[in-house]
Amino acid sequence: MDENSKFVSGNGRTELVKFIADRHAKLMKQASRHYSAIKDAMARGKKRYTLVKDVDDMETGAYDKPLPCFGCGIGWFSFLLGFMFPFLWYYAAFLYFGNYYRKDPRERAGLAASAITAMGFSLVLLVIFAFRWFYYP
Repeated sequence: MDENSKFVSGNGRTELVKFIADRHAKLMKQASRHYSAIKDAMARGKKRYTLVKDVDDMETGAYDKPLPCFGCGIGWFSFLLGFMFPFLWYYAAFLYFGNYYRKDPRERAGLAASAITAMGFSLVLLVIFAFRWFYYP
C-alpha cells in the first residue's frame, strides 16, 4: 500500500480510498499540475523556476480579436452615428432582434442601446405627427 491511500470506514464497511488528485490527475487543471511541479522543484532545493508556457504558444481566444467599427462594435457605432442618421438605430435594432449578438456577446449592450433609442425616436415622431394632425388640420 502506498502513502496516498487510506482506509475509510463508514456504515460498518471499510474501503480503500485513494486521494482524488491521484485518481483523477488528468482532470486537474494544467495550471495546478504546473504549480505542483514548481512546488516540488522548490522543495528539493533547486531554486529554479520552470517555464509554464511558451510565449509563442499563446492560443487566441474567441474574443481576443477587436470588434468591428473602430473597436467599439456595430451597436455602439450605430448608436453614436444614429444621432446624425437615425436609420442606423433601426438597423442596429434589426440586428438585435435577429440575435446578431450571439456571434459575439460583446455586441449585445450597444445593439440594445440602439434598439431602445430607435423605440424612443419612433415614439417622438409619433407624438409630433399626432400633434400636427390633431392641432393643425
